Amino acid sequence: MNHSFQKGHTHPITHIINKIAGIFVSMGFEIMLGPEIETEYYNFDSLNMPKDHPARDMQDTFWIKNKKKTLLRTQTSAMQARYMETHKPPFKIIAVGKVFRNEATDSTHNASFHQIEGLVVGKNINLANLKGTLNYFLHKLFGNNIKTQFRPGYFPFVEPGIEIDMMCFRCGGKGCPTCKQSGWIEILGAGIVHPKVLSNSKINPNKWQGFAFGIGIERLAMLKYDITDVRMFSNGDLRLVNQF
Repeated sequence: MNHSFQKGHTHPITHIINKIAGIFVSMGFEIMLGPEIETEYYNFDSLNMPKDHPARDMQDTFWIKNKKKTLLRTQTSAMQARYMETHKPPFKIIAVGKVFRNEATDSTHNASFHQIEGLVVGKNINLANLKGTLNYFLHKLFGNNIKTQFRPGYFPFVEPGIEIDMMCFRCGGKGCPTCKQSGWIEILGAGIVHPKVLSNSKINPNKWQGFAFGIGIERLAMLKYDITDVRMFSNGDLRLVNQF
């Protein structure tokens, strides 16, 4: 009897996570995983977001019914505090996983998506270290011809905070619908770890400094593989998956 089996394919999100993780591991980063159901303390409090902090309104949260102060994590940053509680610096880690936000879906937003969080803590860490690390990573992932720009941004767990844009791959910076006519596409947020975040985890901010960054995996995959709608990653259409 002739049995023919069709070979399976790696999902594009798995494909790019493996690629990204490989780049950071080659730079000496350790990979960590953490729980998707998280406490309010790790998701917000430990990251310098007091109860009345406006940053909590930036992320619409899925709270777990009948479980006080328990939620689906809104960011992989929650793993920063978990790691720092049990490890002494210096260290370099990336945390990979799924995050959840209670928001309407469209071509660039989904209620569930993937992030990679990076954290480096050591002595005399500064913005130059952060910029060098991220530029190296982006050139490894997208090639040497890309252009990036760094601009001020706000995140409560870093100070100063920056956002990194990559020149639009469709129009080469001239302006098009993909980049909303700006010539640039925002790809990640980063900054120098806020001293309060370090001290919350019993790390002396006078002795140690760090930088952190958060990367939306789906956004990078859309750019790298020229995918126009983020919902294509989760709708089960095998025509997308079979390309990988």
